[in-house]
Amino acid sequence: MSMDVTFLGTGAAYPSPTRGASATVVRFEGECWLFDCGEGTQTQFMKSQLKAGRITKIFITHLHGDHFFGLPGLLCTISLQSSPDTIKQPIDIYGPLGLRSFLCRTMELSHSKLLFPYVVHELVPKPDQCPMEEICELSFVDSGDVSLEEVRGKTIYLDPVEDAYTLEDNGQFVMKGFRLFHRIPSFGFVVEEKPRAGKLNAQKLKELGVQPGPLYGQLKDGIPVVLENGTTIFPSDVLEDPLPGRKICILGDCSGVVGDGAVTLCCEADLLVHEATLDDTQVDKARERGHSTPKMAAEFAKLCKVKKLVLSHFSQRYKPAGQVGEGDVDITELKRQAELVLDGQEIMLAEDFMTINIPMKKQP
Repeated sequence: MSMDVTFLGTGAAYPSPTRGASATVVRFEGECWLFDCGEGTQTQFMKSQLKAGRITKIFITHLHGDHFFGLPGLLCTISLQSSPDTIKQPIDIYGPLGLRSFLCRTMELSHSKLLFPYVVHELVPKPDQCPMEEICELSFVDSGDVSLEEVRGKTIYLDPVEDAYTLEDNGQFVMKGFRLFHRIPSFGFVVEEKPRAGKLNAQKLKELGVQPGPLYGQLKDGIPVVLENGTTIFPSDVLEDPLPGRKICILGDCSGVVGDGAVTLCCEADLLVHEATLDDTQVDKARERGHSTPKMAAEFAKLCKVKKLVLSHFSQRYKPAGQVGEGDVDITELKRQAELVLDGQEIMLAEDFMTINIPMKKQP
């Protein structure tokens, strides 16, 4: 099955003519998931080959405007483009504590009515995810308000044993969040596909007397079958080893991770999307503002042994070679700085509307 990542916004702070504000789409198994929704994301969808109406889940890394100011507008646009005669499933929205209140108030004050429900699930941050002087702002208490279109969602707390937030866990994938350090609490997200059943061994099936047909499907689904002669065939008798699942990690703004959960969850990821707002010569400024440089991103990628690192969330001063003006910097310098840290791991610079395919893994 196909799995890909499309970047709709790769700029920091605000949308510009060359880079939209943060927005990334992951598609697989018929799902379309949006990670962050900066101002103008609905327009970026219209410029792309993607359809906003197919979004089933939205994940907000943190509550800075360039990561979620586009959310109310996107929801309203999806509603306007929807047929009133079509029953649309609720959109699940995950984000930090406070997101539910923001959406409720925005929809209420703008008198916006949606043709579909949405569900907000809030991650409760820990005080060590931001500077001490910002802790007072974490005393947000959910008033319990729910808009007409919202179905009451979950409040998700950190699992202290795993040092992670479990968001989804079904037969196809596991979705988890982990803590990042920023000026306000920020999160990273991991989409991990569960192992797929191995191929059926046709030769063994023939030797055991299993005829092609429905029994093949049962064995493939992990269900033992009983032949007419009374012999029981177990899936493990005729299935090859499972195929490993794919893993994508998308981090919000950060100057580092908090706790050990992030490294464990991101270990050997097929793709890691990490911010690199400023270049390595601006490292002090980056840390002061809760951001990363290419070296910082590459060091985390190296620690996690990821297969491919994609740098994103660039300050608007970094431009392609043909667009560099006074005060600008050639963006390829960011890639060069990351390459000084990594040895053999692939590095890419995210561009708006760029799509990366994640191929299925082969038998180990």
